[in-house]
Amino acid sequence: MTHRHRSILPLVAAMAMSFGITACTESEQNAAEADAEVAADRTADVAAEAGDALVDGAAQAGEVIEGGAMKAAQAVEDVSGDAARKLEAEQAEAAAEGRPGAINPATDERQ
Repeated sequence: MTHRHRSILPLVAAMAMSFGITACTESEQNAAEADAEVAADRTADVAAEAGDALVDGAAQAGEVIEGGAMKAAQAVEDVSGDAARKLEAEQAEAAAEGRPGAINPATDERQ
């Protein structure tokens, strides 16, 4: 939809300019001015629609980025949790074996 509006804008502008250039008599100039005003109004409408489309597109892009960031944060949290559980299990095993420096997760005491 936005692409269609981009191709219309130059055409409307060219039409508005051609009306002003070709007008010779006062009545033709008045008609050209009226046509130029209509063209300007249409251009403004098209520009507003294009702006709305850009805002909508930006909002959708923001939602996609936010969703991706949330998934990435969840993945980091999952990996961190897995690493913490693995470390705790290794510490419990080391403490059970009596290795020096090991911390027993149940008591938080260092061997």
